[in-house]
Amino acid sequence: MSKKILLIDGMALLFRHFYATSVHKQYMFTSKGLPTNGTQGFIRHIYTAIKQSDPTHVAVCWDMGKATFRNEIFEGYKQNRTEPPEALLPQFDHVKHISEALGFHNIGVSHYEADDVIGTIASHYKDVEDAQVVIVTGDRDLLQCASKNVEIWLIKKGFSEYVKVDEQAFKSQYALQPKQLIDIKAFMGDSADGYPGVKGIGEKTAIKLIQAYHSVEGVLENMHHLTPGQQKKIQTHLDDLKLSKRLARIEDNVPINFKNLEQYLLYEHNIMHALRICEAHELRVSHRYLRSLF
Repeated sequence: MSKKILLIDGMALLFRHFYATSVHKQYMFTSKGLPTNGTQGFIRHIYTAIKQSDPTHVAVCWDMGKATFRNEIFEGYKQNRTEPPEALLPQFDHVKHISEALGFHNIGVSHYEADDVIGTIASHYKDVEDAQVVIVTGDRDLLQCASKNVEIWLIKKGFSEYVKVDEQAFKSQYALQPKQLIDIKAFMGDSADGYPGVKGIGEKTAIKLIQAYHSVEGVLENMHHLTPGQQKKIQTHLDDLKLSKRLARIEDNVPINFKNLEQYLLYEHNIMHALRICEAHELRVSHRYLRSLF
């Protein structure tokens, strides 16, 4: 296999370690008072993924501000989230700076989420015979991108454990195609993202409905086969159901220039360079971790 492309959900790694340490008040600071616990967790996560996946290309994908095209569809999208803690705010720019200094290609597209960027790159390579894509994230929504050439690694525990899901694993678990996760999410909604779904229909029922009728549209065409209670719930929340399907779908046609992208994503492993960057930026915990990892 000539290309192995590692796609990193940058915010997922940053947030995960920030909250994992801040809950115990384990903040890390540079001599200038810059908090770094999220940034240092990001570094440890990304190099662990590199060690396990041995990529030829790496991209770190980022959200580009709060507002995206989904907020135009639904004003309440992700509006239920609290503001980031003060100690996390300076790390948003800092982690991107460190990522670039380490030699990774940062990529984000205005008006879209990191998930959409990841989904678009994954879709571009899903049928390329000599390519394999590994997505590292904490977001289960990205399971809809699983395919023959695309594997999702869900962060599980610490820095080294992942739930690795490819197309076959998804089909084995749910008896569905990965893209049908969109229809499941349309029914169950997403409280974290703030979109409603159908009130009273949870994950188990949503899965059974899609297994039986394949899609939201298939369920609507077969309403007469559903229980009276299910019919009433769907009819009452029909607009929410249709809206939620639009919001649940990861966009796979983000305007990305693929002409020179592979050149930008080329990864050359240089652990001595990474150690120098960690030392220069007072990232001592990451420095110790990388020395032990490699």
